[in-house]
Amino acid sequence: MAALLLGGPLSIAPSAFADPPQFEEHCPEPDPNCWSDQSAYHAFYTPPDPLPPGRPGALIRSETQNGIRLEPSGQLGSWVAHATRIMYRSTDARSNPVADTGTYLEPNDPWPGPGPRPLIAYAASPLGLGDQCAESRLLDQGVHFSSGQDLMLNLDEGFLATMVARGFGVVVADGTGVGTPGPVPFLIRDAAGPPLLDAARAAMQLPGTSLDPHGPVALWGWSATGGQVSADAAEIAADYAPDLNVVGAWSGAPPADLTLLPPFVDGNVFLVAVGWLLNGVLAAYPEAAPVLAPTLAPRGQELVSRSASMCLVEGLWDFGFRHLVPWNAFLGAAYFNTDPYELFNSEPVHTILAAQRLGGRKPAMPVLLESNRWDPFIPWGGVRQLAQDWCDKGADVQLWTNYETPFWEKLAIFNHVLPWWVDGERSMAWIADRFNGPPTTPNCQEIPDIQ
Repeated sequence: MAALLLGGPLSIAPSAFADPPQFEEHCPEPDPNCWSDQSAYHAFYTPPDPLPPGRPGALIRSETQNGIRLEPSGQLGSWVAHATRIMYRSTDARSNPVADTGTYLEPNDPWPGPGPRPLIAYAASPLGLGDQCAESRLLDQGVHFSSGQDLMLNLDEGFLATMVARGFGVVVADGTGVGTPGPVPFLIRDAAGPPLLDAARAAMQLPGTSLDPHGPVALWGWSATGGQVSADAAEIAADYAPDLNVVGAWSGAPPADLTLLPPFVDGNVFLVAVGWLLNGVLAAYPEAAPVLAPTLAPRGQELVSRSASMCLVEGLWDFGFRHLVPWNAFLGAAYFNTDPYELFNSEPVHTILAAQRLGGRKPAMPVLLESNRWDPFIPWGGVRQLAQDWCDKGADVQLWTNYETPFWEKLAIFNHVLPWWVDGERSMAWIADRFNGPPTTPNCQEIPDIQ
């Protein structure tokens, strides 16, 4: 993946960009029960070449996904749903056809509410850019581990298990390039919403489900990737997927304005997101490579190449709490040969980051935005401005601000991750209301000022 991203126009120190690790060498034979084995996935996740004809959302292939588990042994809990792995057509950042993957979860129990069973289109959280980090693969394992620090927990499974237990059909979208070969357009808006909406279209085509092709759909996503994907899908759904009956969207801590992100990530446990973002820019805008190449110091080259194939946990261990501009020799060498803040404000980088800003289009369905006021990773100010932009366009918007007191900010657990879980029940209840009919409670007249 790194070679594909950086071996062309960005021809800097090729030896510094190692190929992604080959996990199958740790297991004698393909075995889906072996945490480190990825060879069992290659047949399904390798797209046909050329792609079969069809429109975005057309189902390419599917298979029963046996043995989904909440933890590796599979003995401490079970899903009350049947899983089907899917590959479907979607579009990339340049509107070219691409194959994406995900999983549809069909609940065992009937839908207790009115009308047909609703579908939640769930954008996976920021689990990493490596193929082994794909949510549809993690569902088989509960926890992924190969060797060294290549470890990933399934952060989404608690919400997914709760949703299917309550009768919601759920389709999880891995995102372009995660699971399937190719670069990952991380945080690139034009590649964000389409795969989620197309996952819902693909799920509707599966035989033998309880879904109604015209039944209600809601969008769900949290943080980088998830929150951005859900918000972008809400903006484009009416034009991109008018065939879907999208009745609501929940977006938690979406990175609505990437130009605000660098100072928040600096020194943060999530510094690996800088590497992911640079990979995303290079994937979608290869013309920016000649500008970015000379700015990367050897440590920055390592950040870009290694983050292209690693999951979140390894990224936290290897790059967490580092500074873009180290102020102390004990903190290590610099990532850039220039002032990174000047780089992010220079062209074409600033224009590229600004182009990913959400809020330019009016969602046609009710939207619930949620963020902690002192979120140290995804700036609340950007979420607040997104709500205001949508309100100004006449959208049905509710902004829920979590005021949990800032604590160990750069750790990000207490003011970024914890609010997701604390407000989870409120969020799912809001989604259920969109399916069951209670009126919305927009608060456009009460959006707090930035203080």
